[in-house]
Amino acid sequence: MRLTVLGSCGAYPEPGRACSGFAVEESGYRLVLDLGYGTLPRLLDLWPAGPDAVVITHEHPDHCADLHGLFRMWHYGRRGRLPLYCPPGVLDRLQGLEPDVSLLEVFDVHPLPGVWEVGPFALSGVDLPHFVPNAGVRLEASRVLAYTGDTGPSPALAALGRDADLFVVEATDRPGDTSGLLMTSAAAGSWARRAGARRLMLTHFWPGNDRFAAVAAARATFSGEVVAASEGDVYALG
Repeated sequence: MRLTVLGSCGAYPEPGRACSGFAVEESGYRLVLDLGYGTLPRLLDLWPAGPDAVVITHEHPDHCADLHGLFRMWHYGRRGRLPLYCPPGVLDRLQGLEPDVSLLEVFDVHPLPGVWEVGPFALSGVDLPHFVPNAGVRLEASRVLAYTGDTGPSPALAALGRDADLFVVEATDRPGDTSGLLMTSAAAGSWARRAGARRLMLTHFWPGNDRFAAVAAARATFSGEVVAASEGDVYALG
């Protein structure tokens, strides 16, 4: 299993970066996790023909805005329907951009949370606390990859990331946030430790935050390897 970082910013992209997005390959099958602002051109640089399936964790545009561009690529290319796994609200959010065409003409939609077989992956979607419905995603194939989307602290995180080869956790560290619906870097490390994950990747950085400081905070609560997601980085989970 191989993961490529398409985007790592929360809210909006910093110069030279993009918002949330990851490309995952297993046995030639291509799955994309989230398509926030600025991720589609990076995805098409990697896979010019596009993905085999799409998973969107929730409807906030920093996680799904570029799904609209992918819709247009499929719609005008007349490629048939593309499997899409997502919570309620994602298509409603995007449909306003295409009032004359149903997105269901392009997307074969499967709801999250839920359990699905997607190519070589066993996909499990887990409900996690956020401002809107959000599904954490666990992918099991030759290795185990877990991804939170956006979340506050929740006991479900320990199960989501249980013994994962890579646990990708949002580490927004938003200044002044008291909602309990976003994660800090230190909390990300703590949940990765409780899950028994082998490696932790921090992502969804609030623009302007010090990523080195985020990694240091996570290392204080997690003894395994900690990395910061950065656009274009490729990780083999073996």
